[in-house]
Amino acid sequence: SYLIMSNDKVLIVEDEKPISELIGFHLESQNYITKFAYDGETALESVESWLPDLVVLDWMLPNVSGIEVLKRIRRKDASKNIPVIMLTAKGQEDDKVRGFELGVDDYILKPFLPSELLARVKALLRRSKKRENDDNLIFQDIEIDLTSRRAKRQGRKLNLGPTEFNLLKFFIENKGRVFSRQQLLDNVWLNDAYVEPRTVDVHIRRLRKELNLSGGKDFIRTVRSAGYSIDTEL
Repeated sequence: SYLIMSNDKVLIVEDEKPISELIGFHLESQNYITKFAYDGETALESVESWLPDLVVLDWMLPNVSGIEVLKRIRRKDASKNIPVIMLTAKGQEDDKVRGFELGVDDYILKPFLPSELLARVKALLRRSKKRENDDNLIFQDIEIDLTSRRAKRQGRKLNLGPTEFNLLKFFIENKGRVFSRQQLLDNVWLNDAYVEPRTVDVHIRRLRKELNLSGGKDFIRTVRSAGYSIDTEL
């Protein structure tokens, strides 16, 4: 197996030390950074303070159960998208359904092969990275979160209506290209056939005003007798 220069952080939540040490040993051999928690309370504190990239979570934990830990991880914004692999013992198959409903990403049945665990960890981290990239559009100091449909510039939240948001997204996805009002209507308004081309100007003005509140250069370029574009030469 080849070494990945991963540096991804994995929190191992397992109260049986020999098992957690075994998991830790194999993850560290692949350059993952590991941290251990032996009960639910400590696990939740670590999730909050250390923000791991993935959690390996045992179902049976003292005090706060694995499923309760999972629920609380999913409840918080900062941790709700962290991939979780649940470790279960034989005979707990019914619990799987419940776990998946609560947001477990994968299951591993004890006893397991370390190589199997490594493969699952790697696959989940790859998937979650892809998801992160798919969900965000970044252009210079503008950041768009496509899932929550929020946008920021220089870290400041932009106050955009649905149409301004769609316009900004469309411009960033097609940066440098100039679009006529009609093209913008066709692409951004889609099936609103009765919108006046001049309406585009109103929304462009609103978008511009909101973007420029953060100072700096005017992003939206008006190209005389051609239309609008987002300026890539800054």
